[in-house]
Amino acid sequence: MTYPEAAEVEAWGRPTFRAGKKIFLLVSADMNRPHSMVFKPSADALPAYRQDTRYFSPKYWGPSGWMAIDIDTPDTDWQHLGELVDESFRQVALVRQLRKLRQLDAGTSLPLV
Repeated sequence: MTYPEAAEVEAWGRPTFRAGKKIFLLVSADMNRPHSMVFKPSADALPAYRQDTRYFSPKYWGPSGWMAIDIDTPDTDWQHLGELVDESFRQVALVRQLRKLRQLDAGTSLPLV
């Protein structure tokens, strides 16, 4: 995990990935789609995801603006999934985490704390 303060935590019998205490990614939208990824898109991007048939609104999470995508298809674009993970982290991260991430993006070394 290269994201500041990111951790994997099991919840509801599945892996969740968190920025501090906030979930930014959930694996397995539901029992019928165990090979899927639930992510938090930006508000600007949400309408485009809703129009794209690769994405679906996950039960429980969808009404709050989260989306999901199956990750077990033969044409899975792993680079694109990485971009979705990054977008999701940036949506839930705290200001201090985003500041650290910008430093990492710029190639600046982080101060030791």
